[in-house]
Amino acid sequence: MVRNIKLKISYDGTQYHGWQTQLNRATVQETIEQAICVVMKQKVNLTGSGRTDSGVHALGQVANFAADTNIPEEKIKIALNSILPNDIRIIDSVDVPIEFNSRFDAHDKTYMYQIYNNSVWSPFYSRYSCFVPVSMEFDKMVEAAKHLVGTHDFKGFMAAGSDVKTSIRTVYETELIKEDQLIRFYINGNGFLYNMVRIIAGTLIDIGKGTKSINCIEEAIINRDRTLLGQTAPAQGLFLMSVNYNDR
Repeated sequence: MVRNIKLKISYDGTQYHGWQTQLNRATVQETIEQAICVVMKQKVNLTGSGRTDSGVHALGQVANFAADTNIPEEKIKIALNSILPNDIRIIDSVDVPIEFNSRFDAHDKTYMYQIYNNSVWSPFYSRYSCFVPVSMEFDKMVEAAKHLVGTHDFKGFMAAGSDVKTSIRTVYETELIKEDQLIRFYINGNGFLYNMVRIIAGTLIDIGKGTKSINCIEEAIINRDRTLLGQTAPAQGLFLMSVNYNDR
């Protein structure tokens, strides 16, 4: 009997060219598909909740696949983890209705961007944060991030060449937390444009450094103008934290 199986996945994206399968390049999607093929003796198509770029990490990526298997749902993650490399872990594996689609059924996602703000870069955070060696005004970053909340046209917040039907997105919540040298920026919304979170994070860094105005985010939303914003922050600081679904 064909079943629809949902996976919750955590991975260190450092060694991968993003989530989506690419020719002659190691990706997270292809690596997991190959492990499923070994365990279940059949090829599958793994549908992810969304793509993550090269070097981006995940604590709560979600994907699903259809397979004809009798393996109990709780045993699937154990079998896959016994084959997968240590930088990819299946956190959970459950049966879901056959019509469930991890991409199209997602209600909202939460991303986190991590900044290491110190004069010397820690070797323990070099793969998991953006290094900023100058002092930053944290309160200005917090104030600027408030302008993101709501339903807006975020055309100015996406990378050039993006192909989307609409650039309107809803941001439900933002939060910045400072703990010693670490600054963590959290953002929750119904969807995000290509490089949107990294552009926001880079802009907040520039605001903190004083090279961008505290009002530039609000102005970029109004004018839909990428040039009003700051840098695109590097990939290694970005984490997909969670993907939420209404009923599952």
